[in-house]
Amino acid sequence: MVDEHPLVSEIRARLGAKGVRAGSDAEGYLEDFWGRARGQALCVALPASTEEVSAVLGLCHRHQVAVFPQGGNTSTCLGAVPDGSGQSIVLGLGRMNRIHGVDPVDYSLVAEAGCILADIQQAAAAEGLLFPLSLGAEGSCQIGGNVSTNAGGTAVLRYGNTRDLVLGLEAVLPDGRVWNGLRTLRKNNTGYDLKHLFIGAEGTLGVITQVALKLFPALERLTTVLVSFDDIAHLSALTGPLRRAFDTAIIAMELISASEVGIVKAIYPDLNVPYAAGEGWYLLLDIAHGREGDITDTLQGVLGEAIEQGYLSDVLIGASEAQREAIWKLRHTVTEAHKQYGMGMSHDVAIPLAAIPGFIQAAGALVARQFPQAEVALVGHVGDGNLHYNVMFEKTVWAAIGDQAATRKAVYKAIYDLAASLGGTFSAEHGVGALHVAEMGTYKPALELELMHGIKALLDPGQRMNPGRVLPPWVG
Repeated sequence: MVDEHPLVSEIRARLGAKGVRAGSDAEGYLEDFWGRARGQALCVALPASTEEVSAVLGLCHRHQVAVFPQGGNTSTCLGAVPDGSGQSIVLGLGRMNRIHGVDPVDYSLVAEAGCILADIQQAAAAEGLLFPLSLGAEGSCQIGGNVSTNAGGTAVLRYGNTRDLVLGLEAVLPDGRVWNGLRTLRKNNTGYDLKHLFIGAEGTLGVITQVALKLFPALERLTTVLVSFDDIAHLSALTGPLRRAFDTAIIAMELISASEVGIVKAIYPDLNVPYAAGEGWYLLLDIAHGREGDITDTLQGVLGEAIEQGYLSDVLIGASEAQREAIWKLRHTVTEAHKQYGMGMSHDVAIPLAAIPGFIQAAGALVARQFPQAEVALVGHVGDGNLHYNVMFEKTVWAAIGDQAATRKAVYKAIYDLAASLGGTFSAEHGVGALHVAEMGTYKPALELELMHGIKALLDPGQRMNPGRVLPPWVG
């Protein structure tokens, strides 16, 4: 029998049998959601409290062992699995899943980092309130990971990214010290707002253990509208009047290509949704309002004019909750469908709103010219400029490609170069992880990288927190 690493023995003594997984028991923590990357670790530590997180990080600091924090392991950019050295640990937060309170007067909720996002939504709803962060993985992703990656989702247009929903947080530093910034104040103008260092840092500066979240009044009514149109050049002619008419009443504004519908229906042929595959585009909206009469006349006016101008071909309004769910079902099934369909290179780009049609047209021509075996499938939070531009290779097509690594690299570079040329970015809401470290070195200004490395050196001088993620090696 191989002797256990002294660190693992010490973690086991501190956390107990439930708090450590090793060998075959660690399997679910070592591979990413997509099955694209697999690592090794000395063990998986599963603390049940902030004090236990502090103890584990303190032990790792003393033994000089790297730590890979992990929430629900739903990262799309390889941000939550260990490297291949086998000399690190994974720190899973799933046992820290308590909601400490919902305050309906303060419109706030305090939860541990391992809470599932859907559970937080339900806890707020039980008090007649709303936590608006919503995304496809909400039944399995954890709030600590959402905060650590500054997740976006479908409601950014009205409520902002996760960063805008965090009032305060608690984090454990790489040496085991605990910083308690768990406040629910809306205004606190007393120097640097340290919580923002940890939001979006992807576990490279410390481990978020608790969060204080901003809640909102529950929505009275929500109307879902599905619009189909043929020409992407007409996108702004549709979205502009809708935004002017409804302003912040628009919760979600999603763009879906008919090609995306085709892929989802190929994997889930029995999916009962009101979308047709083929050519063209869909615009999906959720609009909040009070009484039915508050929206009907305005909606009919805006969409009626668009029909007269030839900008859209069909409109479906969800008249019941069942219809709303059916319309959204396809949108929330996209990720699972891609996983089963084949190799998808998803580009989480942000584009200035006015440049979106031009980007889509140029990118489509580029893919057709350089990668004729591929299919383009697009979904996007078009209201905030975030597009998931997916270059898909069906399984048999991908298997026949000789140099897959070179193809993958060429696809990413082509789309990211185009986005950058239009003033966009290569990561809008998914983060950087290990997958896009090279892009950080290519597209981030040198001064920004220098400042980021300075912060990293201050908080994690041993470079042990989520190494190889977010920041490229510093050459300054």
